[in-house]
Amino acid sequence: MDIARPDLKKQKIRRQILWSVAGVALLAALTVFVMRLKPAAPTVDRSTVWTDTVKRGNMVRQVRGLGTLVPREDRIRSIPAETDGTVVSIFKLPGALVHPDTVILQLTNPQLMQEAQDAALQLNEAQADYHNTQVSIESALMDRRSTAADINAQYQQAQLQARTDKALYKLGVISGLTYSDSQGKADALTTRQKLQEEEVSINQKALETQLAVQKAKVQQAQALAQLKQREVDALTVRAGIEGQLIQMPLQMGQHVLAGAELAQIIQPDQLKAQLQIPETQAHDVLNGQPAEIDTHNGVVAGTVTRINPAVVNGTVTVDVHLDGTLPQGARPDLSVDGTIDLQRLHDVLYVGRPAFGNENSTISLFKLDPSGNYATRVAVKVGRASVNEIQILGGLKEGDTVVLSDMSRWDNVDRIRLD
Repeated sequence: MDIARPDLKKQKIRRQILWSVAGVALLAALTVFVMRLKPAAPTVDRSTVWTDTVKRGNMVRQVRGLGTLVPREDRIRSIPAETDGTVVSIFKLPGALVHPDTVILQLTNPQLMQEAQDAALQLNEAQADYHNTQVSIESALMDRRSTAADINAQYQQAQLQARTDKALYKLGVISGLTYSDSQGKADALTTRQKLQEEEVSINQKALETQLAVQKAKVQQAQALAQLKQREVDALTVRAGIEGQLIQMPLQMGQHVLAGAELAQIIQPDQLKAQLQIPETQAHDVLNGQPAEIDTHNGVVAGTVTRINPAVVNGTVTVDVHLDGTLPQGARPDLSVDGTIDLQRLHDVLYVGRPAFGNENSTISLFKLDPSGNYATRVAVKVGRASVNEIQILGGLKEGDTVVLSDMSRWDNVDRIRLD
């Protein structure tokens, strides 16, 4: 017969309770431990990130911009129409190489040609009048001079007679009346001789004035004839310089007005670069700064010569004078890349410019640990920036390796694993 043991039943219940409490405590401890564990670092393919090492040395600040080659203003010749005309012949088209005496096109203007002939005839008439006046003046002046010469001869004879009579009078050979008469004649001829000389001088000046008036008419007619002839010659349009014809907005039979542009010629080896620099980077660009222009067929050194004060579509136009020889294939409107040297910083920490981050700010970068397998986010203070490099002011030291790629997808983590 079984004997009831209530104490054993109580011990069994007690053990079950203890095991349950222990299980609950263990489960709670495991939960707390798991909650305190940091999430596993996400893995990033090492081949998809770009890294660079912090260096110390000299850093050149640069800005870069796209642009084109354009003709220099002092090497462009615009040919205007000097008078109205009609296009009758076109000898050269845009793209042709021309010499100074190359005829580009021919205009015609019958009215102008008639005016040129009339002006030439008026010039001939004025010249004939001038020569006739010159002959008449010289003849009249010669008559005055001949009369003056006769009076001068009489004057000289009267003076000689007066001196002779004076000597004879002193010797008592002739009377005083005779001497007085000869002296009176000499004095009268002296006055007449002076008056005649003055008359010759006045007549000469008057005749010269008449000749000058006629000469001015000749010069006026000559200027008009030359002007008309120059306008007629301008109907034959020549290049005027050695270069390349780039524009001719004309057609056969087209009538053009005076002042209209007939053609434009450039010297293709005299070009400059026009770069479009982002307005946020253009504030440090100055005239005289060195630059390099990549024509995709060679690099040419240059110098900044002009900075447009206006901002257009977020960019500033900068002109660069090309100091070197242009490579083969360089031509107007050729697309180029330009780099301008702004400043040289000596003995500074710098690293490659990250995908995101403005100069003079604090940015976050992933810094690799010594093993190179993990990277931890660090705050980095940066200074002046260049095209490919940026100055480090704090947060990194020489030799540190950082990730420069776009890591925006990992903004929610502070540590990554590179695989």
